[in-house]
Amino acid sequence: MEQTHFFEADPADTPLATRMRPRSLDEFAGQTHLLGPGKVLRQLIDRDHVPSMIFWGPPGVGKTTLARIIAGRTRSNFINFSAVTSGIKEIKEVMNEAERTRMLGERTILFVDEIHRFNKAQQDAFLPFVERGSIVLIGATTENPSFEVNSALLSRCKVFVLQALGTEDLVGLLRRAIDDPRGFGGQNVQMDGDMLAMVANFANGDARTALGTLEMVILNAQREEDRVTVTKEIIEQCVNKKSLLYDKNGEEHYNLISALHKSMRNSDPDAAVYWLARMLEAGEDPLYVARRIIRFASEDVGLADSRALELAVAAYQASHFIGMPECTVNLAHAVVYLSLAPKSNALEAAYMAAAADAQKMLAEPVPLVIRNAPTRLMKELDYGKGYQYAHDYEEKLTAMQCLPDSLKDKKYYVPTNQGSEARHGERLRQILEWKRAQREREEKK
Repeated sequence: MEQTHFFEADPADTPLATRMRPRSLDEFAGQTHLLGPGKVLRQLIDRDHVPSMIFWGPPGVGKTTLARIIAGRTRSNFINFSAVTSGIKEIKEVMNEAERTRMLGERTILFVDEIHRFNKAQQDAFLPFVERGSIVLIGATTENPSFEVNSALLSRCKVFVLQALGTEDLVGLLRRAIDDPRGFGGQNVQMDGDMLAMVANFANGDARTALGTLEMVILNAQREEDRVTVTKEIIEQCVNKKSLLYDKNGEEHYNLISALHKSMRNSDPDAAVYWLARMLEAGEDPLYVARRIIRFASEDVGLADSRALELAVAAYQASHFIGMPECTVNLAHAVVYLSLAPKSNALEAAYMAAAADAQKMLAEPVPLVIRNAPTRLMKELDYGKGYQYAHDYEEKLTAMQCLPDSLKDKKYYVPTNQGSEARHGERLRQILEWKRAQREREEKK
């Protein structure tokens, strides 16, 4: 039960996002894949069979609000618990109170915001109470729970993935805020659909951002006696800089670099430049991106266009020399070049195959013929005996065996016919054919 105070705050001073917090599933925006008719979570709520669960999704999609609605629909005691300000002592106090109320026949839903911020010991403190049914645990996280929630607790919770809200969902939310008495109902706000879409697009799927922006826009709008008029110029002033969803150490960091890499691999320069811009505009270190581009140049282009590696290294150096924001065009130069370059993963495949053999055959001896012999003892042991110096021969080639006997004739590098690698492949074919013929001649002697 909430207590009231003698000096109550003016409701108008409460943030719009708080005033417009949905009170029921019918007011809840988005997540139809979970809450639509016949969907799993909707059925669990309607049947009052809510299990412990984890809500995983980006900020502003309604994780806390959904937990509150569930508690109200299932007639449960609701406790909001923050992982930022609470420790094991607070956890145990709350758990003991939940155990007491359970004995009285009252169920407790414990909502833990940012559950990924709890360490293993803190997360383990929930386990016995979840197992006994003293609480229904609902955790919320913006991070992948597979990595941030310990396996014992995760195995006892159902994970539901909440998605960023679409533009249509946000436009509907904004329109309701304009019409609802809890928002700006009765103020006769004039704001057309295109303007609402501008605010919705700026919010990037975040309802809290959308409502906060709408509030700023309307508070700065032109006011007449009987109406409030929002202009496009006012909206542009309020949304001149978007705060992009990005965490340099979180999952989105790896999602975006993966998107960049795979777009270049798929020869899609438009997508590649977009993902590059998403990272750089959100504050990513340009040298991190440049290092990944250098890796790509050999992993996915390789000998199909050896110039790719030169250009990638040059882009790194340019980024180091001039920094942001000037280096964005240098990185875009490299990204587009690599996207359009012929592709070959032959070098990557060659190394991975050789590495697999190397790990299994770490003790394979270096053939005597190619060992160095700096001392007399080594020479007496036949180190380097019979070594053939390629430059002494007209063809600059010999048929000398350089692999261990157990790997004789093993092929790791298999060139493709893409770009310049086709020429390298033909050169390799000629070399192998010459060596084969030379060995056959030596065997006949």
